[in-house]
Formats: sequence, structure tokens, C-alpha cells
Amino acid sequence: MQYRRLGSSGLHISALSFGSWVTFHTQVDGTLAKQLMTTAYEAGVNFFDNAEVYARGQSELIMGSVLEELGWGRDTYLVSSKVYWGGDRPTQKGLSRKHIHDACHAALKRLRVDYLDLFFCHRPDLECPIEETVRAMNDLIRQGKVLYWGTSEWTAEQIVEAAGIARALGLQGPTMEQPQYNMLVREKVELEYHRLYETVGLGTTIWSPLASGILTGKYSKGIPDDSRLALPDYKFLRDQLETEKGRERVATAERLGEVADELGVSLPKLALAWCLKNPHVSTVILGASRLSQLEENLAALEVVDQLTDEVMERIEAVLGNKPQLPSRF
Repeated sequence: MQYRRLGSSGLHISALSFGSWVTFHTQVDGTLAKQLMTTAYEAGVNFFDNAEVYARGQSELIMGSVLEELGWGRDTYLVSSKVYWGGDRPTQKGLSRKHIHDACHAALKRLRVDYLDLFFCHRPDLECPIEETVRAMNDLIRQGKVLYWGTSEWTAEQIVEAAGIARALGLQGPTMEQPQYNMLVREKVELEYHRLYETVGLGTTIWSPLASGILTGKYSKGIPDDSRLALPDYKFLRDQLETEKGRERVATAERLGEVADELGVSLPKLALAWCLKNPHVSTVILGASRLSQLEENLAALEVVDQLTDEVMERIEAVLGNKPQLPSRF
């Protein structure tokens, strides 16, 4: 395993991490969750990602039970939660001081830990002043219930505003952002956040590195019955795949598969290694519903050195979507 600094912080996070979105409770029970987390941990993974909204809290309950059963030293791993979608009532959602406070304490209880290493604002709350959110997060850090806070799918402007407020008030600003990033979705990480890596010291914990499974190549002949796109609650992903843009992405994945074959690696390993190649990626969050799937993806680090300049150019020719920085950069 390799370890990278989380942005400009002093925290070292494993280049590959493990998350429970979609899988825990929906596809993965407690027994399999224990096997997956143990395999990841023994491979050097030290970050386990979760959120209040995942399976309406059931995902955190499963992860918390596993953490308690395995009894790993609390100083050997990082665990996260995210706040925004906690329920249907007005005080159960958003980024108000009230919901941030309640969500943090609920996550601590479900995960069976005394503090969260990372706590993310799962989406921006346009009805709540950013200053209120910054102050609430800083309070949790001061109380020792959160160590680092960050954002997920915020705009660069919103992150800069939060960081500026924190600096002006002498508070802890956002350390990391959790954006979607993969071969097919690149704008935020490569273009929009370009200046934030230096000015804010932003770290990134990227999600969906395989584009919801498209970059595994498994959707080239339709939607397998055991895939996440076949799940009733994820119909929105299936609908996206069946659009013209979705079909184009599947075709792109097939062409990338040819590059992977030439290198003698699987397409998922190629896609994950491509994400790891970006120095602004602090960690790539893996998800898995099968042990064999996780074991294969954990080997993606072995492929990074094969991505020479020539191979990267070949990949860019297939993708044809490289964001262009303005000339002033």
C-alpha cells in the first residue's frame, strides 16, 4: 500500500480506501462486510468511508458492528461520515448547526467510535449560511468529536468561501473534498479545483472511480442481474446508462478495454490506476459486493507504473475529454 498526505494536512491516508455506498445492507450483510473490511485492512487500507444517508443509517450500523468486533486499534484506521440527508423532517437535513450536531452524534453511536476522523458536508446547503456550517464544524473539532472536516460535490467558489471565513475567524477550514472522479467525469478535479490544491491545500477522497461499474466493462452486453444498476433503489443509475450519453460511455469503456488487454491488465485495474496517477487524488474509494472484486481492485497500485506517458496519451485519445485549463494557468 502507498500512503498520501490528505491535502496540506499532516494526515497520511492510504491511496486506496474502502467505502460502503450502495453495498452495505443492500448487497452486503455483516458477515461479508467483516470479510471485506478485514481484507482491505490487511492490505494496508486505513480509511473506511460512510455516510448517514447510506441505507438510511444501516450502512453505518453494519460498519460499526464490524469495527467493534474486529477491535482494531483506534489509532490504526480512519473512519468517516457525511451530513446532509438525515431524514425527511426539516431539522433532519441540511447543514444547519442543529443538524450537523445531531448527525455527528448519531454517526458516532452507529459507528461505535468516540470521534470521526473525517466528517463531510455531503452537499452544499443553499439555505444555510456557510459561516454557520464552518462554525458548527469547528465546534465539533474543538470538542474532539471530529478531527478533519470537508465537503462533497461543493463548487470551488463555495469551498473558497468556507476557507476564507475560517481564516478570517481563526477557525478550522475544510481539509478535503469528496468529488466524483473517473475517466469519464473529470471537470471538477482537473479543472474547477485546479487552484485549490495550493491556495486551500485541498485533499480529495474520490468516489465512483469505476463510474458506477461502467469502467469494469460489465455493461457492454446489458445489465447483469447482480449489479447495482439492477437494484430497485438505483433505477436513476440505470436510466442514465440507457441514455445516448450512457451508451457512448459503455462504448468508450469497450475501447479502453482494448488498451487494458494490450497491457495485460483488467479494465478495472486500468481505470483505478489512472485515477491514482493524478497527484491531486489523496485516496481512491473502492466499493465491492464480492471479496474477489475487492482483491482484484486492491492490486491496481501494481498497474500505475505501467501508465507511461505513451500509454496515457493512448488513453487520452480514446477518452477525448481532457479538460483544458485557461491560458492564465
